[in-house]
Amino acid sequence: GKVNVVFNNAGIAHHGEIERTEFKDIERVMDVDFWGVVNGTKAFLPHIIASGDGHIVNTSSLFGLLSEPGQAAYNSAKFAVRGFTESLRSELEAEGRPVGVTSVHPGGIRTRIAESARLGSGVDPEEVAAGREQMAKLLRIPPEKAAAQIVAAIEARRPRLLIGLSARLPDLLVRLRPGTYWRLIARGVAARG
Repeated sequence: GKVNVVFNNAGIAHHGEIERTEFKDIERVMDVDFWGVVNGTKAFLPHIIASGDGHIVNTSSLFGLLSEPGQAAYNSAKFAVRGFTESLRSELEAEGRPVGVTSVHPGGIRTRIAESARLGSGVDPEEVAAGREQMAKLLRIPPEKAAAQIVAAIEARRPRLLIGLSARLPDLLVRLRPGTYWRLIARGVAARG
């Protein structure tokens, strides 16, 4: 009869350049990754407010902090989640509502999102497979560890949570080099390849 915490954690990935990605692919990613968060928030917000001490956790991503080539649909959705969550937090605080809001930006969590990503037109599956192997090496944080950090963030009423060095370092890079960070990332990718 009471809702105290809502976790909006939805994500599907799509790999493809903007020029070749079909509208339906972008819409699908936005429907799940962004509209899933909006719908979950809107459906439960009245209950969270009524609880008197509720909390909403919206999962964005490392890709809600920085952009990467070939990830435009996913980047767009996760940046939108970040903006939506920050707006929600500011509105609730301005109204004096007893609701905590946390935007979560996981880095290298050991999930299957990269494996299950769909490929856009013109994307070489072999090239993506090689990239997935490299990505798998970066996905080191067990989901249980990420979950514990999220619970701690809720208890501390933290507005933002970066999980892992794989999120904190890129966040710092974006802050230090906002207009050119992508060049440094491209060099790093090229060096690994």
